[in-house]
Amino acid sequence: MTGAPASAAGGSGATPAPRGGKLGAAAVNQAGLWNIANILTMVRLLLVPGFVMLLLHDGGYDPVWRSFAWAAFAVAMITDVFDGHLARTYNLVTDFGKIADPIADKAIMGAALICLSALGDLPWWITGVILFRELGITLMRFWVIRHSVIPASRGGKVKTLAQGIAVGMYVLALTGPLATLRFWVMMAAVVLTVVTGLDYVRQAVVLRRRGLAAERVAAMEAVVAVAEVENISGERRTAGEVGGKTADDVAEPLGEPVGERVAGGRGAAEAER
Repeated sequence: MTGAPASAAGGSGATPAPRGGKLGAAAVNQAGLWNIANILTMVRLLLVPGFVMLLLHDGGYDPVWRSFAWAAFAVAMITDVFDGHLARTYNLVTDFGKIADPIADKAIMGAALICLSALGDLPWWITGVILFRELGITLMRFWVIRHSVIPASRGGKVKTLAQGIAVGMYVLALTGPLATLRFWVMMAAVVLTVVTGLDYVRQAVVLRRRGLAAERVAAMEAVVAVAEVENISGERRTAGEVGGKTADDVAEPLGEPVGERVAGGRGAAEAER
């Protein structure tokens, strides 16, 4: 024998846990709700009220406190990138993460936009366009989730990055050329927001049509399958009825019962004897 005994593998013959690299399936299953991806999501949710207090401290115009608010916003944006990457890489996707992650994203971005508009730094129409798009796309995802999931596009990721950079620049107390630059960065973010939003609408309509068409095809196939089963059952019942007839019933079309023909045959045989 060339294999090692069971005791060498841990005493019970179990497969040893992988060393290094990605987490094993067992470790992932044991992590449950309290995994690193969900913890980062919860940290991002907790950062929202802290970010608002820092941004609005002392009337919202203190450059030092706004720098602290920018740091909190930056941490939230960074955790948004890492928690999704960790969840996909190590199979740490949970129902809590599916719900909490988009809520955390919309909460930190919505809080920043509303606070900036309330302070007079950002026009309300920009806040309205971005929030309307984000809320609309979220509702649209639920609208088509029964048929399929709208995948995150590259344009959507670029949009998120542009929004994060633009809002971060508005959180900081910038002046001069940097203040002008942040306006154009925000305009680019707004354009990407609208364009990617329209693309999501197109995808949602296409996916819903395909889903409804697939449901109709599946329903027709089910009806055809039921009809075929009923036809087969009917043919078997007919064959059983024929097989259950007596000899006299089968011979009846010939003009006389089988019993009488047998008796007549015996009489003829006796007469010949």
